[in-house]
Amino acid sequence: QSGELPSERWNPTQNVRTILLSVISLLNEPNTFSPANVDASVMYRKWKESKGKDREYTDIIRKQVLGTKLDAERDGVKVPTTLAEYCVKTKAPASDEGSDLFYDDYYEDDEMEEEAESCYGDEDDSGNEES
Repeated sequence: QSGELPSERWNPTQNVRTILLSVISLLNEPNTFSPANVDASVMYRKWKESKGKDREYTDIIRKQVLGTKLDAERDGVKVPTTLAEYCVKTKAPASDEGSDLFYDDYYEDDEMEEEAESCYGDEDDSGNEES
């Protein structure tokens, strides 16, 4: 048992969008009463109560952000820094691009149904307990 509430456990209905929204929500309003890092929680609460005057929390965060930017540059990853860079425009797929996918799935289902039907085609046993 992990000790997590059912609402905190991973759910297979989660997708990239819902996971990212959860991360954004955590960053906007962290749960400081159930922290993974107690020291960070204490610093965050002190920073929030001081209305930003206590600089310890922001200084550490700033150092960590700069450190990860350097790591990313070393790894050849460009970290977006503006809203325009974050919001990459994608080209909509052509209307017929995914049309074959339906038929592939459809035929695959037909094959599975045929296999299932062949399992029930046994005429040796009528189910009436007669031989």
